[in-house]
Amino acid sequence: MVGDRDTGDRYFEPQVETMSRDLLRARQEERVVELVEYAYGNSAFYRALWDEHGVHPRDIRSLDDFRARIPFITKDMVRAHRARTGDPFGGLLCVPTEELTSVSSSSGTTGDPEFFAEIWEGAPPLVTAQVRDLWELGLRPGDRVLSPPGTFRNLMDPGYQALGAVVIEVDTWLGKMDEVVEALRTYRPAYLQMMYPQMVELEHLAGKTDLKEAFSSLKGASCAGQPLSRKMRERIREDWGIDVYEYTSAADTGTAWECREHDGFHLWEDTVFAECVEVDQHGWRDAAKGDLGELVATDLDNRAAPLIRYRSEDLVRLSRDRCGCGRTHARMWVAGRRGDETLVQGRSVVLRDIWQAVEDQPETVAGVFQIVRNGREVDELRLRVGYDPRLTDDVDALAGRLGEAVRERTGVKPVLDMRTEEDLLKTMTSVAKFPRVVKS
Repeated sequence: MVGDRDTGDRYFEPQVETMSRDLLRARQEERVVELVEYAYGNSAFYRALWDEHGVHPRDIRSLDDFRARIPFITKDMVRAHRARTGDPFGGLLCVPTEELTSVSSSSGTTGDPEFFAEIWEGAPPLVTAQVRDLWELGLRPGDRVLSPPGTFRNLMDPGYQALGAVVIEVDTWLGKMDEVVEALRTYRPAYLQMMYPQMVELEHLAGKTDLKEAFSSLKGASCAGQPLSRKMRERIREDWGIDVYEYTSAADTGTAWECREHDGFHLWEDTVFAECVEVDQHGWRDAAKGDLGELVATDLDNRAAPLIRYRSEDLVRLSRDRCGCGRTHARMWVAGRRGDETLVQGRSVVLRDIWQAVEDQPETVAGVFQIVRNGREVDELRLRVGYDPRLTDDVDALAGRLGEAVRERTGVKPVLDMRTEEDLLKTMTSVAKFPRVVKS
């Protein structure tokens, strides 16, 4: 139940999670110096890139050297190497393929899926880092977990089992939430993983099912794949009684989760070196504390195919102040993606403003919408919006109200394509994420 938490045994790895900033930086510096030499010697991509920029491992003896000399990389640069060479790992792989335990992939929301080479050594890296977050959520030995019988970015069961949890395999995938609710009542689990489209399904079930009773055994549930709006989050917590923990990508180096404070996403800095940068007339520089910048990440714990100074395109605010939970690792607040801003005849339109207008209408409160465009600069704002047909008697009247609400928020009168939520969600090309900006 929400608010029912122990506070004594809070940290899974207390010495690491509450490590001093000085010690964290020293560990990062040591690892970064080793990483540059290792990647130069084993990765065709980094060796070619750094040679082009006149950088050699002997030049990198500190974090300051690293940040001053090592160039940024982007997803497009890795894809270009892949297209040029035929290497499925884009030149990043640093070990022979026979040493790999598994290869997983991203969701492919922003393009072709990216492949992640993994060497388990007891547990996959993604699962290993999430153990700390699951412990903070409240998961303990003997607790039951509902786990889907498939994989996404890797099999999660070893992480649950490392905590001593009992894994119950249930098909929790899209379109199955009515069955999941029955499984919750039967097995009374402590934890459940969900994605944004499943939250929309629960909205449809809420009118005929006592969701607060069904979810009453949960210590918490996590949600990923799309940020939750303010109204959706309030509904999940207040009406359904779920203490929901959002998590997001740590620039493809792993994941970043909320803690019980629900105040930013924690980046585990013993596994990732995070930077927040912005561009001005002189080039790239650190974003001022509290200012918006692009997240740049470097893998510190991935010897298979590390990302080094990887530009994520995620716009974040970053803080290294100690969190209310006592952890010392950095937190970030995600504002959106660099490419999501749309210029309509020169006027800036951001997702947040559209989202607020959409969720203010009862028929579209789930916030299922997309901007349709072929480029960042457009002549008209085209929106696809999903509505709940059970609540919609007059689609044209809804479109009229919604169009006016968007105009008031953005200053732009939209061209609306109204579809049922179910039909719009079926257009998802990613296995987990609902893209907010799509091409026509």
